[in-house]
Amino acid sequence: MRDDKLSVVKAWFKKAENDLINAENTIKMDAPPTDTICFHAQQCAEKYLKGFLTFHQIDFPKTHSLEDLVFLCKDTAPKIESELGEIEILSNYGVEVRYPDDIYYDIPVMDAREAIDLAKKVKSFILKHLEERIL
Repeated sequence: MRDDKLSVVKAWFKKAENDLINAENTIKMDAPPTDTICFHAQQCAEKYLKGFLTFHQIDFPKTHSLEDLVFLCKDTAPKIESELGEIEILSNYGVEVRYPDDIYYDIPVMDAREAIDLAKKVKSFILKHLEERIL
């Protein structure tokens, strides 16, 4: 892999890590803004998936759909769907929680913790598949 392409992959992962740090720090607050936590957890997962696709030179559309990104990863990582089966929970946090509307609701802290755990699961899966090739 060319150095410039690898630097793009690492930039995706750095941005993903910033989202995860934000979510993990925010959850520690008294009465944390759970919608923001869930958004950053979704963004973390999305950026790790996009970094993975970039590494494998697989084009992807502008999307926040984690399911669509996972589908694109299947040829390179056949077990991704089975290992990240609950990822659709995070997809809703990419757009819906960002704007007020008729169906807005407060997200329980327990759900925000689950979102962080799912983001970490995506991170772990992606890095496990790439560790020997990018470090």
